Amino acid sequence: MAQMNMIQAINSALDVMLERDQNVVVMGQDVGYFGGVFRCTDGLQARHGEHRVLDSPISEGGIVATAIGMGVNGLRPVAEIQFADYIYPGFDQIASELARIRYRSDATFTAPVTIRSPCGGGIRGGQTHSQSPEGIFAHVSGIKTVMPSNPYDAKGLLISAIESNDPVVFFEPKRIYNGPFDGDPEKPAQSWASHAKGEVPEDYYSLPLDQAEVIKEGDEITIVTYGTLVHVALATAELLGVNAEVIDVRTLMPLDVMTLQKSVEKTGRCLVAHEATRFCGYGAELVASIQQACFWHLEAPIERVTGWDTPYPHAFEWSYFPGQKRMAAGIRRVMEAG
Repeated sequence: MAQMNMIQAINSALDVMLERDQNVVVMGQDVGYFGGVFRCTDGLQARHGEHRVLDSPISEGGIVATAIGMGVNGLRPVAEIQFADYIYPGFDQIASELARIRYRSDATFTAPVTIRSPCGGGIRGGQTHSQSPEGIFAHVSGIKTVMPSNPYDAKGLLISAIESNDPVVFFEPKRIYNGPFDGDPEKPAQSWASHAKGEVPEDYYSLPLDQAEVIKEGDEITIVTYGTLVHVALATAELLGVNAEVIDVRTLMPLDVMTLQKSVEKTGRCLVAHEATRFCGYGAELVASIQQACFWHLEAPIERVTGWDTPYPHAFEWSYFPGQKRMAAGIRRVMEAG
């Protein structure tokens, strides 16, 4: 075991898989010599060679299209889109080609492609470097959509994504890349600090791409979330003294409804939280799935805490971000209702 932050865990996962499977190829803008804008691929080209860790032109559509060609010809490419905000030029390739190739070819072809991309705010990146588009990809049939909240999960889930014969879009919350986040005017409680940076095996291991994780057990309210908001949920529950059960969805598609159902049937109350915009956000699917499965067990309406329905504002980053104050208000509404 070694102490790792998420950047180090992702680097370790890529290193392990490049060594383990000669068909694995890492590609993307600045991933080679420079080691990635966030250093997630640092040192990989030096260890595995320029033919395994490839620098690409600044062309997201080209990156995705090349990865698809590699995938259908037997390779397992891991393509990096430098920021999730830049993934849209490649969206047609992802939705129209990558997601459908097994279906349209009656499984004659598969495309075991993993697309990594940093997402979310917290680095003062403004509207073009802070988006959370995970809901868009979870909607596309044929794609698995993943967002880890901690280093251990990041490595295990990324290894499973690379080994998957189905395409995976793997979002990485950059606010917690380096461990516990700093600079937040709402000082977080310490209980989640070890969750943002912790012990990670240095060798191979994998985690299932269809299981949510109960991060903290409780019996008063269920908080369902993922990514950076897992840490906000833990901190807020501690701040309020609420015995909350916190569930990290981890794999947005496929969704582990059974774990959510079991928890909400126990607590009778539920709050769903994510950083992306509210309208048609992924939280709407969570609310619908939980409501359908747990209607007769709910003691109060399900609450949502999300980002605003606006571009991510550079000047008001901490106001946009659904931090402890907004999550605390949401928890109080759920606890006081019914």
